[in-house]
Amino acid sequence: MAKQGATTTRIWRRTIFALLLLIVVGFGIVTHSVFELQIVKGEELQQRAIDQQMRDVSISAQRGTIYDRNMTVMAMSSSVWDVVLEPAYIKEEQLDLIVDGMSEILGMDREEVMKHAVKKNAYEILQRKVENDVKEQILTFKQDNNISNGIRLVENYKRYYPYGSSASTILGFTGTDNTGLAGIEAQYDKELSGVAGRLVTAKNAVGTDMPLEYEQKVDAQNGHSLVLTIDRVVQHFLEKNLEEGIINNKVQNRATGIVMDVNTGEIIAMAVKGDFDPNNPREIADPVERARIESLPEEERGAALEAAQLAQWRNKAVSDTYYPGSVFKMCTGSMGLEENLINENSTYTCNGSVLVSGTTIHCWKSGHGTETFVQGLCNSCNPFFIHIGQLLGPDKFFKYFEAFGFTERTGIDLPGEAGSIYYTADQLNPVELATESFGQNFSITPIQMITACAAVANGGYLVQPHVVGQILDENGNIVETIEPEVKRQVISTETSERMCAILQQNATTGTAKNGYLPGYRVAGKTGTSEKIQTYLETGVMEYIASYCGFAPADDPQYAMLIFFDEPKGESYYGGSVAGPVWAKTMREILPYLGVEQKYTESELEQLDVQTPDVVGKTVDEAKNIIDGQELSYHVYGEGDTVLSQIPEHGKTIPKNGTMALYTDQASEERTVTVPDLTGMTLSQANSAAVNAGLNLSITGAALTGSNALSQSQSIAPGEEVAPGTVITVTFVEYDQVE
Repeated sequence: MAKQGATTTRIWRRTIFALLLLIVVGFGIVTHSVFELQIVKGEELQQRAIDQQMRDVSISAQRGTIYDRNMTVMAMSSSVWDVVLEPAYIKEEQLDLIVDGMSEILGMDREEVMKHAVKKNAYEILQRKVENDVKEQILTFKQDNNISNGIRLVENYKRYYPYGSSASTILGFTGTDNTGLAGIEAQYDKELSGVAGRLVTAKNAVGTDMPLEYEQKVDAQNGHSLVLTIDRVVQHFLEKNLEEGIINNKVQNRATGIVMDVNTGEIIAMAVKGDFDPNNPREIADPVERARIESLPEEERGAALEAAQLAQWRNKAVSDTYYPGSVFKMCTGSMGLEENLINENSTYTCNGSVLVSGTTIHCWKSGHGTETFVQGLCNSCNPFFIHIGQLLGPDKFFKYFEAFGFTERTGIDLPGEAGSIYYTADQLNPVELATESFGQNFSITPIQMITACAAVANGGYLVQPHVVGQILDENGNIVETIEPEVKRQVISTETSERMCAILQQNATTGTAKNGYLPGYRVAGKTGTSEKIQTYLETGVMEYIASYCGFAPADDPQYAMLIFFDEPKGESYYGGSVAGPVWAKTMREILPYLGVEQKYTESELEQLDVQTPDVVGKTVDEAKNIIDGQELSYHVYGEGDTVLSQIPEHGKTIPKNGTMALYTDQASEERTVTVPDLTGMTLSQANSAAVNAGLNLSITGAALTGSNALSQSQSIAPGEEVAPGTVITVTFVEYDQVE
C-alpha cells in the first residue's frame, strides 16, 4: 500500500509539474505575442488599423505666381479638376450610365472606366487636371441624370505660361505633380510649392465615409510668388531679334542673348533660341527636328526624343561653355592698364604672326604694322594681346583671370550652371598664355563673360548676377528682397573709365562698329571663337559669333552679350553676324529703358528729322512749310489741297528726304514696289530707293565706316507701299575679324 501511495504521489507531482510547465509556456507565448503585437509591431499594426479606418486625401496647395519686374504675370496656377469615382456610393442601377457618361466626356475607354467603377473602395481617381469646360459637362451630366453620389470633382491646379515660349529657359516648367523640373520653377520649387493640406475622414466596414463629425481638414498653405528682374518687353525684343538672326545667318546650334544691369547684376533679359513652350514642354518645338524624330524607326525614336527634349530645355547662357574669343580682349586690356604695363599710346608692331616657343600664332590680318594699344584693340590684333599677356606673365594674368570670376561659377539663381575649363598659373606655359590672352584655349559660360564685361564697365566691381528680385507671400507682402551684391573690385575705377572710352572708339570706328548707335555712346567688342573640340571630333571647324558691349560708355547702365552658335550664312564672324543683331536690339531696348540719347555734332548732321503736318494746307502753303525743314516734296494728283502725306506727321525721315503730298483720291491709291536694297553700298542703296520713290533711313556701319554693305531692310522686296515711305536699311562691314 505504501508503495502504491508513493507512486500516486509521483504521478500527481508530474502532473502538477506538467501543468505548471504548460501554464508557464502558454503564458510565455501569450506574453511574447502581446509584446510583439504591442511593442514590436504595435506602431505598424496601429497604422494599418488607421489606414483601414481612415481615408487621408491630399489637398493641393496653389503654386505661387511668377511675375516680371513690372508685375506682368509670366507663370501662374489656375484651378483645374481631378475627376474621382466613388464606387462604394454608385447605385447598381446607375453603374452603366455613369461608366458610359464618363468614358464619353473624358474620352476614355469604357472598359478602363469600368475597372475603376467596380473596385471595392470609395475613392478612385479617374482623370487628373481636367479644364473647366469638362467640369461643367460632368456637372450637367450629374444633374440631368439625377446622380447625387458616385462622382466627385476635386479642385487641383495647373501651371500656365501666358506668353508661351517667351523666357522659357528662365522659367522652366513643372511636372504633372506641380513640382518644378527646370529653370526658376526648379530652383525655387520649395518657395513656390507651398504646403499641401489634408482631408482625413473615417471609413466604416464597407469603405464608405462616416458622418461629418469624423472628418478633419487641414488647409493647404499656398506657395510664395516671385518677382523676377526680367523685363518682358526687353525679353520680347531680344528674342525677336535672335530669331531673325538665326534665320538670316542660318545658325545651326541655337543662339543666346543676355541683358544685364551692370551696376546691380540684375538680369533684364535672357533668351535662348530655339527653345520650347513650357505649356507643352515635351513637344519638340523645332518642326525640322520633330519631323526627323518621327521618321526614325520606332526602336530609335524614344532615345532621340529624349535627347531632343533635353537639348531644347538646356539654357545655353548658363549651362554651356565656349571659347569667348576676342570679346575677352577687354579683360586682357584691362589687366595691362591696371598693372601700368601699357597705356593708350603704347606701341607694338604686328607683322601678321608671332612665334611663341616654336609655335606660330597668326593674326586675323596679314599685318597691322606699328599700332598703339587703342589701335590694337580697335583692330582686334591678336599679336598685340599676346604681347600684353607676355608682359603680365602667368601669375599676374591668372590673378586677374580669377578675379574676373572665370575660375568659379557665378552662382546665378538658375539650375545647371556649368563650371569653366582653364589652365592654372602653374599650367600656363608660353603657348597657353599666348592663346588665352586673346580669348582662346579656355572655356567659360556666357553668364561669366557678361558678368566680367559688367565689371569692366561699372568701375571694376564684380557683381552677383541674379534673376529673382523679390519673394512675396500669397497676400503680396514682401518676404525677401534680393539686394545687389558686390563680390570684389577687380580693376580700379580709373582703369574702367579708360577701357570704356577705348571700347567706345572701337564701336564707333573700329572692328565693332556694326554695333554703333548714334547718340547712345556704345562700347563694344566682337568675338569669333573656334570650336576646337568639334574640330577634333569631326575634322570640321565650327565657329561661335558673338558681340559683347554696353551703353552708355560714359555712364554704363546695361550690358548685352549676343552669341550665335555655328552660323552657316555668308559670314561666321562676330562683327557681321552678331553685331547687327546687338545694335538692333539695343536700338529698341535703350529708349524703352529710359537711356537718354546725346548726339555729337557729326551725328546731329546725319540725324533724321520729324515731318511737319501739312494735311489740310494748300499745296503752296505745304511747300513753304517743307522748304524750311531741310526736306523736299513731290506732289501727286491735280488738287489744290493736301489730303494726306507720307511720311505722316511726326514720323522721322532722313534730312533732304522727300515727302509725298497727295491732293486727290486717285493719287492716294498710288503705290510703288519696294526694290531689293541688300548687298549694296550706301550710294547704290540710296539711288535705288530714290528711283523707286522711297526714302532711305540708314543704320549700322554705314554711319561711321566706308566699306559697309546693306545687309537687311525693314520692308521686304516686292511689297507695294505708298510713295515716300521710309525704308530702314542696316549696313554691315564684313571684316573677317576674329
